[in-house]
Amino acid sequence: MNNWQTFALASAFWAGLTAILAKVGVSEINSNYATFIRTIVILAVSAAMVTYRQEWVKPDAIPTRSLVFLILSGIATG
Repeated sequence: MNNWQTFALASAFWAGLTAILAKVGVSEINSNYATFIRTIVILAVSAAMVTYRQEWVKPDAIPTRSLVFLILSGIATG
């Protein structure tokens, strides 16, 4: 199996698991609040990964175009 196929299968597995866990997690609370909690967890895990890999950069080092599109992508996701 090629490397990309392994990643594709893993991605499909985790996407499916995410959907199942989210459905169970949201069953007893407001869906907006559940999304808020999930977002906080994602933020913490992402920050831990960036810290572990020592990939933090100063905000002024991020190209404006990249920052704008990342912000728009975040808005679209929300």
